[in-house]
Amino acid sequence: MACVLEAPLRMSVLSEVTASSRHYVDRLFDLDPQKVLQGVIDMKNAVIGNNKQKANLIVLGAVPRLLYLLQQETSSTELRTECAVVLGSLAMGTENNVKSLLDCHIIPALLQGLLSPDLKFIEACLRCLRTIFISPVTPEDLLYADTTVISHLMALLSRSRYTQEYICQIFSHCCKLQHWHSCGFKSLPQPLLCANGPDHQTNLFNHGAVQNIAHLLVSTSYKVRMQALKCFSVLAFENPQVSMTLVNVSVDGELLPQIFVKMLQRDKPIEMQLTSAKCLTSMCRAGAIRTDDSCIILKTLPCLVRMCSKERLLEERVEGAETLAYLIETDVELQRIASITDHLIVMLADYFKYPSSVSAITDIKRLDHDLKHAHELRQAAFKLYASLGANDEDIRKKIIETENMMDRIVNGLSESGIKVRLAAVRCLHSLSRSVQQLRTSFQDHAVWKPLMKVLQNAPNEILVVASSTLCNLLLEFSPSKENVAFQAEQKIKSDILRGLSTEQLFQLLSDSDVNVLMKTLGLLRNLLSTRPHIDHIMSTHGKQIMQAVTLILEGEHNIEVKEQTLCILANIADGTTAKELIMTNDDILQKIKYYMSHSNAKLQLAAMFCVSNLIWNEEEGSQERQDKLRDMGIVDILHKLSQSSDPNLCDKAKTALQQYLA
Repeated sequence: MACVLEAPLRMSVLSEVTASSRHYVDRLFDLDPQKVLQGVIDMKNAVIGNNKQKANLIVLGAVPRLLYLLQQETSSTELRTECAVVLGSLAMGTENNVKSLLDCHIIPALLQGLLSPDLKFIEACLRCLRTIFISPVTPEDLLYADTTVISHLMALLSRSRYTQEYICQIFSHCCKLQHWHSCGFKSLPQPLLCANGPDHQTNLFNHGAVQNIAHLLVSTSYKVRMQALKCFSVLAFENPQVSMTLVNVSVDGELLPQIFVKMLQRDKPIEMQLTSAKCLTSMCRAGAIRTDDSCIILKTLPCLVRMCSKERLLEERVEGAETLAYLIETDVELQRIASITDHLIVMLADYFKYPSSVSAITDIKRLDHDLKHAHELRQAAFKLYASLGANDEDIRKKIIETENMMDRIVNGLSESGIKVRLAAVRCLHSLSRSVQQLRTSFQDHAVWKPLMKVLQNAPNEILVVASSTLCNLLLEFSPSKENVAFQAEQKIKSDILRGLSTEQLFQLLSDSDVNVLMKTLGLLRNLLSTRPHIDHIMSTHGKQIMQAVTLILEGEHNIEVKEQTLCILANIADGTTAKELIMTNDDILQKIKYYMSHSNAKLQLAAMFCVSNLIWNEEEGSQERQDKLRDMGIVDILHKLSQSSDPNLCDKAKTALQQYLA
């Protein structure tokens, strides 16, 4: 691949290339090694803090020549070291600079340089590697392409405090998971797999990362301690194997959890407090530390709540809230403790007002940064509210009563950033578990309307949560109010179908993600409730619904999906006119018969509900329906099931048979 910048940028840069820049590159080709060395040193001084100069030199072909000199055994160690320094400086420019360096295969060249006996050269190569690997454009898997690299880096950890700092930093940036705090924590994906085998965490763990890095936590160098801590925070995340190991490792007679607790004390730098809290959080979520351990309740949780204070910087508040959301997400007691610590619920309301006034931030660069990243605060607040309100009705009530909370959620559902929308949906989903709030706040704010918009062309991650939330909103417990509900007015149900669009609904019913499919089936089942509504919906959408039901019952789906589908059929069978769509469809009738004799009792029971609703003799046309099903052999199956050892199957079969005797 050509070692150049992208075409549009190259044109703009080339127009500004100066004779001086060309002179720097020309000197790299001098026959006198001393002049070449001086040329590289002068180039180093010229590019420091000068992005335009860096871009000029890359366009003029400096990188391939610098890499050639770095790899030549005839080059002096001093020259090779200076080349690594210049390359590192070029990498500190723009992302395009890093892409150009990667195109020139800089990583294999630098990794080869680590085999040198000279420490200064090794440190320069590591510093450059560190700068390249922390860039978002660098694929992490490049570190793992050669299986010997990790072992060699582990061996270099003992050489100097610089090798320790840079290697730990490289490891922490090259130990990537697909999502950190994606906030749907229960369903976080597994770590990314490397092309050559195990995931990053396992690869580093198997090469002795824990043992080799643990003692660096007590280094005299703050930078080394900090990078070692960051390394452990990514190694332990969602990883029981690493977490269970960490909990038993001791350094100078002190266990790692104790060291982490010391690092999150108030007198330590904020960065250290936060990262230690992340380590302890990961260990707690992995089961290595109990949720009622004092280091969690009295140290980690209060530390993370402190990070949510408006005195902290934006990025600290974001990280604090997201880590706290992850810590408390599955534990009711931690949710209760967090909710009453330092007025957290009210404190989070400030996340939506930031920056509240220009005068509060005197640094213009900081203000500009915060305005660009304010959406991250809103996202973090939604995530933490979702975790806080996951189980406790009183906490949900407090959250909803926080100023303008429902308006903020409604606004969050229509934000341009997908991450904020997802976090807002998750927050809404958490709060929608409350029967009381479904009757009041949710109704008053008609939250289902923006939720329907969210469903349009949304990625799967949002569809799963949004359709789940919609299912909750479809449960109506108050007959006096019109709501998007299980017992909602027919007009509202028609609005839902129109808003979601039947095309999208049926697209969701053929989705490969089982979660999306289950939520959509739940939505459809709730829509098809009460006879007039069943008949109305089936009169307008019956053909597509029956088609979708047939495809699902024929497909390779799990028991839960098929059970939910048979329950939808049972609802259709309960309609007055809708049941004829089943009776005139021999294919569906045969499927009901098949599932009555299935090996799974849940499916048998669901199929029998269909039959019971079809043959109920108080309804018009029941005699003809009973005769048709008898001719199909349904009565014979019912007789067999009435002898079943399963009491539910037995009772249901006997009830159905009574319809024939009445």
